[in-house]
Amino acid sequence: MFLYQLLNFFFAASKKEEDSMYDLSVYKRGDLLEVPRTLFTHFGIYLGDNRVAHLIPDILPAITKDKSAIAKMVTNNRLLMGVIAKVASVRVDSVADFAYGSDILINHMDKVCKQPPLDGEEVARRAEKLLGSVTYSLLWYNCEHYVMYCRYGMAISYQTYQFCTTVRKIVFSRMSAYLTALCGVCFMLCLSCVTPLMVLLTVLVSFTIWMAS
Repeated sequence: MFLYQLLNFFFAASKKEEDSMYDLSVYKRGDLLEVPRTLFTHFGIYLGDNRVAHLIPDILPAITKDKSAIAKMVTNNRLLMGVIAKVASVRVDSVADFAYGSDILINHMDKVCKQPPLDGEEVARRAEKLLGSVTYSLLWYNCEHYVMYCRYGMAISYQTYQFCTTVRKIVFSRMSAYLTALCGVCFMLCLSCVTPLMVLLTVLVSFTIWMAS
């Protein structure tokens, strides 16, 4: 019993220390918050009273009904598994749990987005209206789509666009065309299947990549 109380004491102290990292007075209802999280930037909408609404992948709701466990801070492992399983929800967490120990940028997207932000109360109202389970897509509906809709009225994702642009540059490059042609030739020679159909496919795929580069 004493050990349990001691652990609770240290956990509470750690939680208070973590919460004190963030000055809540600088956040206003409807602010768009962003933090680095794993490979991407994570976004949320500040609702006031140390509450942040954010869309986050989480595998836990798919494998348990334990609400107390689900309500705990989403770890990176839970997040990554949720991305793979396409399981997510719009939930409300404290600023500290949302930030996951990272520095927070406030309304940085106002400088990027050409669309003026909506009124803070309207932003928060939209964020609250969408609370609950959602169908997650890394490319088509992620946390950035959610906050962009809430604050600017359009569900877009700049980091997804940048990701797709980078992939396109890699896949549809002249080097990819060369490698595709080389792999096709090696494949035919190794399997001794130099047929007109295989030659046509190799040329067609390589040519398509070349023209798209």
